[in-house]
Amino acid sequence: MLKGKNFIVGITGGIAAYKTASLVRLLIKEGANVKVLMTPLAKEFISPLTMATLAKNPVLIDFFSAENGNWNSHVNLGIWADAYIIAPATANTMGKMANAVANNLLVTTYLSAKCPVFIAPAMDLDMYKHPANQRNMKYLKSIGNNFIESDTGELASGLFGKGRMAEPEKIVENVKFFFQNKLKLKGKKFLITAGATHEKIDPIRFIGNYSTGKMGFAIAEEIANQGGEVILIAGKVSVKIEHKNIKKIFVTSAEEMYNHCLEHFENADFSIMTAAVSDFTPVLTFDKKLKRGKENLTLELKPTKDIAKKLGELKTKKQILIAFALESHNEIENAKLKIKNKNLDFIVLNSLKNKDTCFESDNNKITIIDNLHKIDLFEKKSKKNVAKDIVKKIINY
Repeated sequence: MLKGKNFIVGITGGIAAYKTASLVRLLIKEGANVKVLMTPLAKEFISPLTMATLAKNPVLIDFFSAENGNWNSHVNLGIWADAYIIAPATANTMGKMANAVANNLLVTTYLSAKCPVFIAPAMDLDMYKHPANQRNMKYLKSIGNNFIESDTGELASGLFGKGRMAEPEKIVENVKFFFQNKLKLKGKKFLITAGATHEKIDPIRFIGNYSTGKMGFAIAEEIANQGGEVILIAGKVSVKIEHKNIKKIFVTSAEEMYNHCLEHFENADFSIMTAAVSDFTPVLTFDKKLKRGKENLTLELKPTKDIAKKLGELKTKKQILIAFALESHNEIENAKLKIKNKNLDFIVLNSLKNKDTCFESDNNKITIIDNLHKIDLFEKKSKKNVAKDIVKKIINY
């Protein structure tokens, strides 16, 4: 898949630079052509000679050679490359990339590159979490860069947390997946719902649930990174997303979400219902705050409109409809019934029995069941990696 493709591998000044030797070796093994760019500080962590030997090409560090004056053209490098992988990407370098600070060959080439860019961040826990670094990463994602999520584990400082550069095998897997599927989602239109709906009782109270929108937003981002065009209809969420391929519509109630889904469904090739939509809404709402009394308060509820069921009635043979199901018992049986009753192509099943998954968690453990009752089981993973599994299923469906 990578045979004959041209890769620039950028190495910045972080301890994880030693892993990049394995990354280059794996790319060469796949039959790729590799040129390595290093920042001046990166030389302190791994030898240019080592990288040149593995890449079978001279390592480029400066804009020109001090020995013979040869110019290393960042423009030509950007044209040559089919992809640019920056691993490790330090907070310092990502800050420069986000703000067009072109003071070294690596960043200048990034600014000239017309090819897909893959970024594998690596830094200590506090640096990773710092709002300024998070802002830079969010911006770089929003302009189309492909991030390869950092791992959680023991860090060079001795702390334990998120910030380890992804393993070289994982980076290559992400790149291969991109080249395998990038054209398959390009031009495809997706309708995705996410988050929780809130059903008003009075001006300060509502019926809701614990959904944060993390799973739906992760799916939307993964699809957008693969070239898909996304309409994201979101209820109440605790996360943000910025991407040129994602149009966001924010709603409050199930009724609002229902209406927007009907408006955009006809043009969608794929619809993915991840939102935790309230099943019931109050029959009566109050314009003023309900005051506490001595007597019990009885609240009458009525069912909300079933969005997935309605879309299942409307969908054509050319459209794919996917829904999520959160179950606490008889999970498989209930999921199969939903597939039939709502005319779904497949369903993503979550179980409340799986600890540290579902609501308010960064992790999930899913089972995918299609309309032929084929069952795929997955291990517990971060929601970002679960999103990759779901997108793979969509592409191969």
